[in-house]
Amino acid sequence: MPRAQFVRLDGRIRLRHLTCFIEVARLKSSVKAATALGLSQPAVSKTIHELETALSAALFEPKRRSMVLTFAGEVFLRYAVSSVTALKLGIRTVGQNRASEQSIFTIGALPTVSARILPTALADLAKSIPSLRFRVVTGSNDVLMSQLRLGDIDLVVGRMASPETMKGLAFEYLYSEPIAFAVRPGHPLLGVAGFSISDIATYQMLVPPPGSVIQSTVERFFVAHSVQPSEGEIQTVSDAFARNYLLRTDAIWVISEGVVAEDVAKGILMTLPIDTDDTIGPVGLTTRTDTDLPFPAQLFIASLRSAINFRTRLDVKVEQYTGELRPATQSRSE
Repeated sequence: MPRAQFVRLDGRIRLRHLTCFIEVARLKSSVKAATALGLSQPAVSKTIHELETALSAALFEPKRRSMVLTFAGEVFLRYAVSSVTALKLGIRTVGQNRASEQSIFTIGALPTVSARILPTALADLAKSIPSLRFRVVTGSNDVLMSQLRLGDIDLVVGRMASPETMKGLAFEYLYSEPIAFAVRPGHPLLGVAGFSISDIATYQMLVPPPGSVIQSTVERFFVAHSVQPSEGEIQTVSDAFARNYLLRTDAIWVISEGVVAEDVAKGILMTLPIDTDDTIGPVGLTTRTDTDLPFPAQLFIASLRSAINFRTRLDVKVEQYTGELRPATQSRSE
C-alpha cells in the first residue's frame, strides 16, 4: 500500500511574508503597503523578494506606478488571504476559550457611525447580555478593510468602500446619508444673506484624506460646483481634532453627516445651508465572504439594526414636529 505523501512547508516563508504580500497586492504599491504596515519601503521590497525566492516564482510585474500581480501572484493571493485569515481566527478562538468563558468580538468603525449609531447599539447590547465584551477599532477605510481581510476584526460598520476594495467582501445596506459642511456657532457664513456655495472657497477647510471613503465624493462635489478650496486645507480623520479646531477658528469641516449629527443636535456645531443630496451614500456592514460571523457579532448586528430603526423613527417625529410648528411661527412673525 503506497504511503501518503506530505508536502513540507518551506520554513523560509513566515507570516510576515504573507501579510506583506497581501498588502502590496491590495494597494498595488510597495510604498503604500509600507505606510499601512508601518515599515520602510526597502523592508517591504526585501520581504517580497524573499517570498518570491522561496516560491521560485515572480509574484509581481513592477511597473512605473503600480505593482501588478502575475498569474502566479493571482493564484497565490487567494491562498495567502484564506490562510492568514483562518490562522488569526483560530488563534483568537483558542485564546478566548483559554482566557475566559466570556465572548468577545472586534468591530471596525468608520467615523460616520462612531458618534451616533454605534454607541446606542453597543449600550443596548451590553444591557441585554452583560457577559459580552467588545473591542472597537477606528481608523481610515483602507486600514480597517485590511484588518478585516486579515481576520483582525470581525466586521466593519460605515460607508461602503469603493468597488475595487470590495473584492472578497460583502456589504449589507442599512441606511444612507450625505456629507455636511460643519462650522462653529456664530460662523460668518451663517448670517450671510443670499448665501452661495461659492462663499465657502475663501475659508480654510478640513477635508477627508486620500484613502477615506468620502474623499472622492467630496472632490467630485467641489468640481461639480466649481469650488476651489483656499490654500491651507487640513486633511484629517480625527473627529476630536476637527471638532476642537472648528470651535477655535472659522474653518469649515467637510464630513459625513452622521459624524456631526449629535454635535449639531446639541448646538455644539452647525451646518451650512448647502444642498448635498448628490453626495448621499450607503452606510452598512462589511464582512468577509469566506468565513461565518461569530455568534456575538450576529447579536451585535441585530442590536445595530434596532438602533437604526429607533433613530429613523425619532428623526421622522422630529421632522413632523418642526414641520407643524413652522407655519404657526411664520404666521406670528407676519
